Amino acid sequence: MNFALRIPDYYKAEIEALKGNVSMNQFIVNALAEKIATLKTADYLEERAKQGSREHALEILSKVSDRDPLKGDAL
Repeated sequence: MNFALRIPDYYKAEIEALKGNVSMNQFIVNALAEKIATLKTADYLEERAKQGSREHALEILSKVSDRDPLKGDAL
């Protein structure tokens, strides 16, 4: 599949600096793939969130013991 793509001149220097040793075409294909994956992930997480409930989450959290974290686990 081929597309004529017009990229504004003000992006040229930034793209050149970020793309490293890959071609402009490969850089754009990778950026597109990342964007698609991000959108699909967001959609998936939104659907999963609809299946959950606050009450269920609080019920699970209520079962956690109230003690200090183990050594190395503290924030």
